Amino acid sequence: MAEETDNSNQGTVTMQDVQLLVKRKDEMEAQIKAYYGVLEDKSVGLTGPLVDDEGYPRADIDVYQVRTARHNIACLQNDHKEIMKEIEEALHRLHAREKEKRMKDEAEAEADAQSKSETLPHPFAKVDAVTPGSPANTSGLQVGDEIVQFGSVNEHNFQTLQNIATVVQHCEGKPLSLTVLREGKKVHLGLTPQRWSGKGLLGCNIVPLKR
Repeated sequence: MAEETDNSNQGTVTMQDVQLLVKRKDEMEAQIKAYYGVLEDKSVGLTGPLVDDEGYPRADIDVYQVRTARHNIACLQNDHKEIMKEIEEALHRLHAREKEKRMKDEAEAEADAQSKSETLPHPFAKVDAVTPGSPANTSGLQVGDEIVQFGSVNEHNFQTLQNIATVVQHCEGKPLSLTVLREGKKVHLGLTPQRWSGKGLLGCNIVPLKR
């Protein structure tokens, strides 16, 4: 019995190992049921007498067959207890390994997300208003967008909003390249400063971000 279960008690436990143990358990239970059937047919059960009132072997039953069935039931029941322990241990180890793998995967995913967030450029300004029908609105700029690149202005050379105003004035009627952070992702836009029915050349309000 021990030789058969060494593989399940050592090394990595797989679901296939558990399934094999369960299959053997089912086979044992089927054998036990079959031996109980033999005893029921003889109407002796596990404890019924095998001798008559005078002490002779009962002539109405096959004494050897009954004894063999009882012995096999006892052995199989012991084996059944052992394999139930093995199944319980194998399931415990399998679940522990799956939990360890899940925690490792989650840690790797978190590290990957953190790595990606670290590579995102730092915004220096934020859009807090966009007027419908304005050039900014037409370009797809949205309230809440955090600006990381506005034409030639970026986090490294941005000082005040006058930097953006200067770029807008010099690029009237010409497309400007914008990069913003929206919901943690970089979004590239094209914005052309121009006269429209409202004030200014953009139709949006930009505020600097405090660092």
